[in-house]
Amino acid sequence: MSIPFASEKHVAIAAVRRACALTDSVFNKLVKNETLTKDDKSPVTVGDYSAQAVINTILSRAFPHDPIVGEETSSDLRTSSASSLRSRITELANQALGEDLALGEMREWGIGPRQVQTEEELLDAIDRGSYGGGRSGRMWTLDPIDGTKGFLRGGQYAVCLALIIDAQVELGVIGCPNLPVDPSNPNGARGCLFVAVRGQGSQQLTLSGSSPIPLSIPAITPSNLSFLESVESAHSSHSFNSRVSKLLLVQKPPIRMDSQAKYCCLARGEGGAYLRMPTGVGYREKIWDHAPGSLLVTEAGGTITDSRGELLDFGLGRDLGENFGVIAAGKDVHDDVLAAIKQAKLEEHE
Repeated sequence: MSIPFASEKHVAIAAVRRACALTDSVFNKLVKNETLTKDDKSPVTVGDYSAQAVINTILSRAFPHDPIVGEETSSDLRTSSASSLRSRITELANQALGEDLALGEMREWGIGPRQVQTEEELLDAIDRGSYGGGRSGRMWTLDPIDGTKGFLRGGQYAVCLALIIDAQVELGVIGCPNLPVDPSNPNGARGCLFVAVRGQGSQQLTLSGSSPIPLSIPAITPSNLSFLESVESAHSSHSFNSRVSKLLLVQKPPIRMDSQAKYCCLARGEGGAYLRMPTGVGYREKIWDHAPGSLLVTEAGGTITDSRGELLDFGLGRDLGENFGVIAAGKDVHDDVLAAIKQAKLEEHE
């Protein structure tokens, strides 16, 4: 009897692992040695495009009929002034694709020694991420570097990939090159890979290939929460989160980090709840920022909704529609957090 999504899982893990090695290399070779600029030569741009080219090349070989919802397009790369950037991206992507095959990987996925893509093939692979999303059919979502400021700081960032079928996330893989393998030893080994398949649970592996560890969110009381939240206050309202904490009598300070690494930490028992409340009107969350993390949390025994208690809708296109925030928590405290959010909103308007 075949295991559902076994092939997709193997391909996604291989793609994210190679992209994580690439982004780690970009940080060590470029971020540490280059003066950062806001133009198209910044290491973030190099890493984003190269990682998307690698993952989309692998997905296109393994599942040629599956569309991809990705963050980047190649339009800026195709100009005459971007020739040096194209060359750098081509070199980095081919290095990642050409690494030796790991256990379970297949050359048919476009990877392994002497696998070389032309510049044009890689640009076309990047553009495979231009799909508009929708309610029906299969599609992948990709964020090649989630948490760019964390990436530049040498802090937390993530490579995030998910498979969505008929608006339901079925598979999520998140690579966190800088996340400690053991949360009780923050100065120990780093580099984690998190995998969730609907109905099969959530797991943590190391990027170097350790045996998987099943994940579950432990029971906790509201007062013992430590909210996971974004580093940047522009991404999530720290002041609102503080009011929610006071209503719940939370004693612990928040845990702040960039990227979907917050979902990963929640799934393995850290914090107890993740709050991302909107800071302005009109902002729309992108589906690639929440698809893999949402499945990781629910398969670890948690609950994720917006601030009204409604499930996130991944069938609206490239975003989640009107933004009412994202609340992820253990099942035993999720309702308490929602109630505190409702009360905090009422107090805002008094």
